[in-house]
Amino acid sequence: MPLDPAVAALLDGLARTGFRSFETVGVDATRQAVASFTTLQKPPREVAAVADVAYGPDPAHRARVYVPPGTGPFPVVVHAHGGGFVAGGLDVVDEPARALALDAAAVVVPVTYRRAPEARFPAAHDDVVAALRWTAKEISAHGGDPDRIAVMGDSAGANLAAAAVSRARDDGEPSVRSQVLLYPLVSPTADTASRREFAEGYLIHLDALAWFGAQYVRGAEDLTDPRLALDAGDLAGLPPTLVVTAEFDTLRDEGEAFAAQLREAGVPVTARRVDGLVHALYWASAAVPRSAEIHAAAVDHLRATL
Repeated sequence: MPLDPAVAALLDGLARTGFRSFETVGVDATRQAVASFTTLQKPPREVAAVADVAYGPDPAHRARVYVPPGTGPFPVVVHAHGGGFVAGGLDVVDEPARALALDAAAVVVPVTYRRAPEARFPAAHDDVVAALRWTAKEISAHGGDPDRIAVMGDSAGANLAAAAVSRARDDGEPSVRSQVLLYPLVSPTADTASRREFAEGYLIHLDALAWFGAQYVRGAEDLTDPRLALDAGDLAGLPPTLVVTAEFDTLRDEGEAFAAQLREAGVPVTARRVDGLVHALYWASAAVPRSAEIHAAAVDHLRATL
């Protein structure tokens, strides 16, 4: 399918600003660029309640709880944001979290975490596990049902989400009923056709992937750790999973291969490729109308599994 016209316009606009790729601008500018995705979003919708909370002692251990209208207890979605382990935060996922709370009729809990390069592997992974445990323990006070929890993430956040779900399975708690992985980073060493085909010109360049990884990992041994290399871990016994990929994305093939690997391990899997789109568009509801397809796939899966 051709590149979606709205995506082409977005990429052209970025090029006209002089932005080329994240690895060329450094950490601070990357964080600013990712934060600016709020300008690509629809106006935030009203929910019944919003609360900022802390799930740990570090200033980065923050989460935000969105409660839908109606009478609970509601199912719960813990969401780990993307940003290459370097960027992203609660504000950039405010609009999609509100939409998800309303359309999935769920309490949505976006979580942020210590970021690289100030905090390296496994800091972000440990933090998302801690946020999931906090949610299971405390969410009933916000109208959530701790027995109906899903974990969701986009890009690097999908890697964090999947690792947290595997940890919960290994520990025997908390119970996780579902997971949603949007254009996941599956392995820092993946060598796929999509990484080569879309190495430049489609928002997340191959060199940018390497740069993000270099900010987070401590050394070569981290690259094969199953918390980071998801395809190296034990996948049996994981909950029903949605994997969404984008056609013009370096991460496309590893996400689709991971969905197949999960299925082979006996996990119920729904795999959805959104043709014509690039990476990160779950955060671009106004600029790219067809990003609604990503949101709709997540809503449908969450409603079916929770």
